[in-house]
Amino acid sequence: MKLEMQKFEITKYVKGALIANIVILFLICLIAYVETNQGIQVMTSHYMAMEIIETIIRVTFIIFAAVLLSQIVISEYKNKTINVLFMYPIKRRTILIAKLLVTVLFTFFAIIFSFIIVGSGFYLFNSFTNVIPEPLSATIIINSFGKVVFNALAASLISLIPLYFGLKKYSVPATIVSAFFVSLIISQNINGFSLYSIIIIPITLSLIGLATAIIAIKNIDNGDIIT
Repeated sequence: MKLEMQKFEITKYVKGALIANIVILFLICLIAYVETNQGIQVMTSHYMAMEIIETIIRVTFIIFAAVLLSQIVISEYKNKTINVLFMYPIKRRTILIAKLLVTVLFTFFAIIFSFIIVGSGFYLFNSFTNVIPEPLSATIIINSFGKVVFNALAASLISLIPLYFGLKKYSVPATIVSAFFVSLIISQNINGFSLYSIIIIPITLSLIGLATAIIAIKNIDNGDIIT
């Protein structure tokens, strides 16, 4: 796994994640400030603000994970450069597991650290603008962070679902587009109700993502690793 991180310069994805954080923070603050000035209070509480921030971050990094999968898995099969790795005295399954672990761990920690960065930035912004007048309590922080850890774990596994579509035709666009649709489904919010808030939904999608990875790992010695 360390070799994979060095080979694909994981630091550039870290930089990309930081840029994404800056953009998300800017947009959240801009929307909150403009709509508050117009007499529309979208974020009526810190809990709602954190939920919105966490949802945007989760969607961002599921798509981000698809980009990572496209480079370290799909493109290597498409360009047949994966065959060079298979010449090493390392089991094929070990190579694929390492690639998928890089994606899962990156997504998990990126979501958590992004929530901390963006959440802290928004708290600082709110201390000057007072768009959310209520005080931020320790209870809200603890409950929200606990939820974020669970959602980050679920999202890191859900991010493997696009692997199925990408490996069907070794298609980078299919991988990214499928990630977009998965993100669209789990981020739907109607009058405060979200499918993702039903605990069975993220659990089921996580299991589907895990199953996708297991099938790919199990069949890697075959010509097509998704059957």
